[in-house]
Amino acid sequence: MTEAIEFAGRGAVVIPTYNEKDNIRPVTAGVRTAVPGADLLIVDDNSPDGTGKIADELAAADKHIHVLHRPAKAGLGAAYVTGFQAALDRGYDTIVEMDADGSHQPEDLPRLLAALTSADMVLGSRWMPGGKTLNWPKSREFLSRAGNSYARIMLGIPLRDITGGYRAYRASALGKIGLEDVQSVGYCFQIDLVRRAVQAGLEVVEVPITFVERTHGASKMSKAIVREALWRVTRWGIAGRLRRPQIPASDVAM
Repeated sequence: MTEAIEFAGRGAVVIPTYNEKDNIRPVTAGVRTAVPGADLLIVDDNSPDGTGKIADELAAADKHIHVLHRPAKAGLGAAYVTGFQAALDRGYDTIVEMDADGSHQPEDLPRLLAALTSADMVLGSRWMPGGKTLNWPKSREFLSRAGNSYARIMLGIPLRDITGGYRAYRASALGKIGLEDVQSVGYCFQIDLVRRAVQAGLEVVEVPITFVERTHGASKMSKAIVREALWRVTRWGIAGRLRRPQIPASDVAM
């Protein structure tokens, strides 16, 4: 049974959707049970399978559910920026992001929100002690671990899972990281926000979660998404190294 919890202040859970008609009802039901005082902001990218229509039906039956319709699929990052900006404009204090495919478990919300009382951003981590994945193919696990390791080395960020999409933010943190300048489209968006938060001097922590592979619908992962992440992380890493001050030769101990 999911433990009911409360957000600090007004809370919103942002859930982007594209062709998730088989998942959106159980996901929203789980979140509503876990955080009954929070609102859900569903951001639908004109899903051809009718997900947006189902979301509208859910919103009509529950005042805590709201739907933002975008004209077409324009990437995960853009969908989250739309949802985050709407949440900020509506004055929410705490904002959570989670996937609509059932991979993120509502019962993990208590750990994310509890950690947010002493942090600015909380990452749900699959790769720290206590975190785990269920029913994931080895190829996806390898890709995720390798991607996190590469980003950690290139960006100098000592966190284990900066590519995951189950997170909690203080509204003040999102206001400091420059959402209006985010250009990342795919899952690289997740890395981008952690990078920006660390550069802004915000407190970013991780808590373990259980990630469950979807049972309905198709994964949105693609080669183009992987290429974008590799290109952007490499570019950010090189740019960061070029900006670091060099130690004058006279200061180097002989």
